[in-house]
Amino acid sequence: MTPDQAPESPGRTYRLDLADPTARNWACTVVWSDPADPEAGIVLDRSAFYPGGGGQPPDHGVLLWQGVPTRIVGTRKGDDLFLLPAPGDPVPPPGTAVQGALDDDRRTALMRTHSGLHVLCGTVFRDFGALVTGGSMEPGEARMDFNLPEIPAGFKQSLEHAVNAEIAADRKIEVRLLPRAEALAIPDIVRTQAVFPPETTQLRIVDIVGLDAQADGGTHVASTRQIGRIQVVKVESKGRQNRRVRIRLAD
Repeated sequence: MTPDQAPESPGRTYRLDLADPTARNWACTVVWSDPADPEAGIVLDRSAFYPGGGGQPPDHGVLLWQGVPTRIVGTRKGDDLFLLPAPGDPVPPPGTAVQGALDDDRRTALMRTHSGLHVLCGTVFRDFGALVTGGSMEPGEARMDFNLPEIPAGFKQSLEHAVNAEIAADRKIEVRLLPRAEALAIPDIVRTQAVFPPETTQLRIVDIVGLDAQADGGTHVASTRQIGRIQVVKVESKGRQNRRVRIRLAD
């Protein structure tokens, strides 16, 4: 996705995180803040901080301004994307030119983990027709729940092998925006049971070419090989219909 193809952003922040997920450093300007109330957050005109959503946690990083660092440790959503400073850190006033920088290790691990979950989802759907019933992730590890009443013997080992075979295939991971009606006409574009896409005129589609295409709002690596090897740590029963698969990055 190129910058001119980025989704429309809520409020005043241009979403560099979605336009270019490789961005780690950028120049920007504070368009709103209240230095007397740090918990109100900071709004930038351009931001590469992923604010969190869809199971992916928000980015961490720092804003550098006039020789002063302000650590960013979370976000608050509203009419704007509000970046939350670390307790005790100073808040740049409106109009301040700042340099943003992400915690690269955290973002890269989250991108690899999120893309790994999509490979897992695509593999389970292809081989078992099972929909996702829930999930969450942290840098380097994640879990995904599936509507999968029965699993065969050796499921954990065979699933790990199948997922890593797809990763080794070095499939491209492409992101595109489609008009809502066109996107929803794609078979199985929503893989999460009882969850519906946001009411927007366009939907953002993440496509692991030849394996999995889903409506998704997170950040991803450019190809499956960049995920690295995945370990299926555990498969748990969560009720009669659900199986929880726990994974982690193995390298």
